[in-house]
Amino acid sequence: MSASTWAWGQFLLCAVAVAAAGYRLCRSGEAIGAAWGLTGSWIGLALLAAVTSLPELVTGISAVTVANTPNIALGDALGSCVINLGFLVVVDFVFRDAPLYRAASRSHILSGAFGVVALGIIGSSILVSHIPGFDQPGVLGVGLYSPMVMLVYVVALRMSFRYEQGDGSVARPERAMLLGGGQRRALREFALAALVVAIAGAWLPVAGGRLADAMGWNRSFVGTLLVAASTSLPELAVTLSALRLRALDMAVGNLLGSNLFNAVIIAIDDLFYRHGPLLAHVSSLHAITAFSAVVMTALAMIGLFYRPEGRVLRAVGWISIALVGVYLANSYVVFLHGD
Repeated sequence: MSASTWAWGQFLLCAVAVAAAGYRLCRSGEAIGAAWGLTGSWIGLALLAAVTSLPELVTGISAVTVANTPNIALGDALGSCVINLGFLVVVDFVFRDAPLYRAASRSHILSGAFGVVALGIIGSSILVSHIPGFDQPGVLGVGLYSPMVMLVYVVALRMSFRYEQGDGSVARPERAMLLGGGQRRALREFALAALVVAIAGAWLPVAGGRLADAMGWNRSFVGTLLVAASTSLPELAVTLSALRLRALDMAVGNLLGSNLFNAVIIAIDDLFYRHGPLLAHVSSLHAITAFSAVVMTALAMIGLFYRPEGRVLRAVGWISIALVGVYLANSYVVFLHGD
């Protein structure tokens, strides 16, 4: 068996495993939510997002410890944020029952707002770190932005939960009678599916890197794009699985929640990086990606608040067209001026 065939086999096997486990993850998550009276929005924000973001966590920690490449760690986390927001365009295209931003719950505006705060903190900290003569403040080698991002994440989960439990405009599922064995079965299925997504998803960037090397793409934009997209494949698989179950809010919550968790991953990477505050040792170009994610999140929030009708050429809404524009502009700048 040739090296390229073996590399393709590993990559495709991981992709299939993530796709299959992603469906089980959504189905069991929906059952858990019904049993405990939790909405699909919160399940996607808190549970699914943490599971699907594990590949970025593994990649980031290995990048700042083993490889000592902080730019890769930050680029992967922030790049995944932009890609996740780009997946909203896929959701808008695939979901045909109604325009995405009219059908999705307005509660996503809250998690999107917290995402803007977290990404704004990170982007601003990158820019401030590159001011001549400025020393990034920190404690024990960790930048002050890291505990701030952690605090934003915890408050976001708590406020989102309390908002959905207390706001009568948010449709909450009736508590299903999944007593005893039913609940245990749903929890076991969720845990097993999460384990498969975590292991296969964490191996995806490794398999993608080997595939890029075997195909001679290791120094090309195509190879870099393949490895970067690999860490976001679990988010896409789970999002499409949620849509298959007609759980739109779970799909949207997963994407916006993954961006919040990616900000936490940057804080965790900072903890493992032992050469000082992480954002003081990366390219200022990453701030462009951070603020591109801020703009894209703001566009999604506008759509969720304004709830525009209709689709452009019966395909996607104008919010999705704007998201594609920002995504392409960010990709062009990073490709043109990146290392």
